[in-house]
Amino acid sequence: MPEEEDEPMVKALLLEEVGGPFHVAEIQVDDPIGREVLVDVKASGLCQSDRTASDLGGFPLPAILGHEVSGVVAAVGPDTSGFSVGDHVVASLQSHCGSCGPCLRDDINMCERPEFVRRAEGEAPRVTRDGAPVTPVVELGGFAERMLVHENNLVRIEQPIDHEIACILGCGILAGAGAVLNASKVPEGATVAVFGCGGLGLAAVQAAVIAGASRIVAVDVTTDKLASAVELGATDTVNSAETDPVAAIRDLLGGADYVFDFVGRPEVTKQAYESVGRAGELGIVGLTKPGATLEIGIDAPAVWNQVRIRPIFNGSANFLRDIPYFVDLYRQGRFRLDKFVSRTIRLDEVNDAYATMRDHTGRTVVTFP
Repeated sequence: MPEEEDEPMVKALLLEEVGGPFHVAEIQVDDPIGREVLVDVKASGLCQSDRTASDLGGFPLPAILGHEVSGVVAAVGPDTSGFSVGDHVVASLQSHCGSCGPCLRDDINMCERPEFVRRAEGEAPRVTRDGAPVTPVVELGGFAERMLVHENNLVRIEQPIDHEIACILGCGILAGAGAVLNASKVPEGATVAVFGCGGLGLAAVQAAVIAGASRIVAVDVTTDKLASAVELGATDTVNSAETDPVAAIRDLLGGADYVFDFVGRPEVTKQAYESVGRAGELGIVGLTKPGATLEIGIDAPAVWNQVRIRPIFNGSANFLRDIPYFVDLYRQGRFRLDKFVSRTIRLDEVNDAYATMRDHTGRTVVTFP
């Protein structure tokens, strides 16, 4: 009998030590089984949380990060029901079973069995290098030419858009816009302040416009980011490197009804909290270092003000519903996805791109042929 052919080698960006750089290497991606889908990756966005995860570890190495992914279906497993070869898809880290209580309540962020999407114990690993397992972080591993995922981590784009735009829908747009529209459900006429006008913050600004906010204050230390926020709908800006943002927001609004912190630094979170008006809400989205705390007063004035604090993960989104929604808004000209991507790079440029990420207003995206 002829020997079984090895899986073709594909290029990927591997993390081989916690806190170390990424290295381009060749890997093998298995054929899809069950409800798995093999995807030819076309674009993969650089999210700061991947760089943070690489510094913290907590998963087996070597590993492939990358969770903002757009691509084209190359093959499907025999039990796959929602995808066909040639479909344009966007991936999401919202692993879910689809049948537990939270999933049935449309809250897949709180799925009780996210491990459902993994291969069963005893089955071959999805990705290997020289025969040894490679970990696709959050069950994706989008910094690679190909990835193999469960169909529950994908959504089909019925009317395809450019991949470098589509990929950022999987995390940055969901987390930023979802915080406004899904988690806080900002009502028409409310006032909003956004701390941090990177990709997530700019998504939140646009979402506040869609919600019908009466005033939208953008806060950042970079003039280019503030200019982008104005272009996308902010009515006011505060450069917090030059001006006390708490005093500025109180002068402008008397305190905002809804304040969102996308920065992930305790001192900024405290400023954001102090910028909330009476009976308003602080949404904490930016990830900070383990063990970080927020110290606030609980005296009589604090109780009287009744400010709510809401930690928000991934925009309280359901990517199966929300990604098609944002694609429709983009096609209508109501959501400027094209304004979120500032540069495209090759896979071997990722380390340098992360080192200069804070110098760029929008997302950096790895593109593949």
